[in-house]
Amino acid sequence: MNLPNTLTVARIALTPPVAALPFIDRSSARLAAFVLFVVAAVTDYLDGRLARSRRDETDLGKILDPLADKLLLIGTLVPMYWLAGTEFPFVTPWGPIGLPLWIVIVVLGREAFMAVFRQAAARKGVVIGAIGPAKWKTGMQLVWQGAAYFWFFAATLANRQGWEDLAAWGAFATFNGIVGVVTMAIAFVLTVYSLWLYMRRYGGLLRQLVTRP
Repeated sequence: MNLPNTLTVARIALTPPVAALPFIDRSSARLAAFVLFVVAAVTDYLDGRLARSRRDETDLGKILDPLADKLLLIGTLVPMYWLAGTEFPFVTPWGPIGLPLWIVIVVLGREAFMAVFRQAAARKGVVIGAIGPAKWKTGMQLVWQGAAYFWFFAATLANRQGWEDLAAWGAFATFNGIVGVVTMAIAFVLTVYSLWLYMRRYGGLLRQLVTRP
């Protein structure tokens, strides 16, 4: 296994603690979750960059990399939906904003569909790699996820330290909330748009798989 694929596997291994730690009601646990998430996000950047710069792209990497992205997305959306919808919604000039269930359903539905489609296509000898808008979608998702995870840590710490009435805290909370909500919206649009592009490019293959499995 080459280095880019090793980094991808490492990202998969980081997903369980990233998913579990936010549910521990301590700022230290939520900080650890944020740090591990950042490490996972960096591996997402590095594995692709190394594979391209070394001309070491493999069919295995083209399958593992999207899979690692999807597992990390699922692992973060669960605590994001739960915590942002209860204790820690984003603070914005438009009021508190959590994570709507319909966004979770659309995002995860799209990722589940593409995972199944990629596997079915691979069995037919067709490797479906990530296209440009899908890569931008992943980038926006990472910023959105990072903003949420840092918010879980910072809000927990602020609550423990009694910082809620400080002007500086309010300005930071609003800034973090705007970043989180804006990137959530952009990621959602790119999620739908990239799926449309995949269907336009591989629609014929999908029809073949449906009619002749």
